[in-house]
Amino acid sequence: MTLRSLLVCGILVLAACKSGGGSSAPNLGPAPVDPELSKAHTDSLWQKGLKDFRKGLYGSASEVFQRVLLEFNPGDPRIPEGHFYLGESYFGSGSQLQAVREFRKVSDDFPSNPLAPDALYRAGDAYAVLWRKPQLDPTYGQSAIATYTELLNRYPDSPAAAKARVQLADLADKFAYKTWETARYYLRNKQFDSAILYMKALVATYPNTPSAQQALVQLVTTYGQLGYLEDAAEMCGALRQYHPDTKDLDKLCPTPGG
Repeated sequence: MTLRSLLVCGILVLAACKSGGGSSAPNLGPAPVDPELSKAHTDSLWQKGLKDFRKGLYGSASEVFQRVLLEFNPGDPRIPEGHFYLGESYFGSGSQLQAVREFRKVSDDFPSNPLAPDALYRAGDAYAVLWRKPQLDPTYGQSAIATYTELLNRYPDSPAAAKARVQLADLADKFAYKTWETARYYLRNKQFDSAILYMKALVATYPNTPSAQQALVQLVTTYGQLGYLEDAAEMCGALRQYHPDTKDLDKLCPTPGG
């Protein structure tokens, strides 16, 4: 075969390969996404989450808010609000620790957002709910106090801080009661030294609580029974300072020459 014939054959083969469209690989690249359709879908999910939340369907709402947070574009202004609503949904369904995680995302990742103080307050609420009874392990109660205190330090003039002060007073009452119950246990068992230690710690830490008033009255009585008159007089001074409305105070703590 001549060189010219070889060239002709080569050209014919190449032409056949190009014309064999049925054997070529199809184009499998991703189809373009319409940004308007994507935005409409995200907006629809957001509205569904809000609707479920307002109906009290917290399980459904949490699932929707989890999904929509994944679909938001970076910088979407609804992201902090989404974490806040997800936290509230977890709270409503009894998943307090998951609620804390979402509330902390708002307060820590978006500290200048208007929702940040409220998110920190609700994180404290979630811990407080977990410490339902003073008899329980106080870890969650301590976490609640730490969170409310952080709120007061970071956002002292916010409405959330005003509510946190009320919660802190309530928690102080519970911790004082827990200490008072421990002191009473030692009193019942005639272990006066241990009882006195707990009562004095209670009075020093939570002086304005009802339990502190009870502890002070008991300290005056116990010191009197043990013959520690100077100590009894000191506790009388604390009673007059912090709890002047104590019943029969003048009888319990008579003034010199009275």
